[in-house]
Amino acid sequence: MNRRFGHWPEPGRRYTPRPGVYAVIDAGDGILATFQEEPRPELQLPGGGIDAGEPPLRALYREVMEETGYRIHTARRLGMFHRYVYMPEYDMHAQKLCHIYYARLGPRRGDPTEAGHSAVFLPWDVAAERLAVSGDRHFLRQVWALRRRSRAGS
Repeated sequence: MNRRFGHWPEPGRRYTPRPGVYAVIDAGDGILATFQEEPRPELQLPGGGIDAGEPPLRALYREVMEETGYRIHTARRLGMFHRYVYMPEYDMHAQKLCHIYYARLGPRRGDPTEAGHSAVFLPWDVAAERLAVSGDRHFLRQVWALRRRSRAGS
């Protein structure tokens, strides 16, 4: 099932489809997130747009590296959601098709290469409240609940 989070599309407005990939990155006691300075300061799941002809997993690994400087591994798809937003950096209204993955934290390879991004480690409960995108919070809470249940059963 595809979900929609955020604002409804404005009637009569053209929205450009913008596929993207994002990851809940398990770092043990929390997650690896990215802090994006512009167009407004916010905490996000690392990820971003899929370039034309690029496989989604390749885009995910590339985007995580660019935004955090970390590698990830064992990525598996959790689901997807839609968001209707204005993207000032592209001066366009977009229907973001957000494909969400779960991944494990790998080694740090360097500093983020994407301007205005920095790697941030957040405890699970803090991330569940402070991630800017409601769809990101939804999938993070699902993963967090599964982790708690599996630990309770061990």
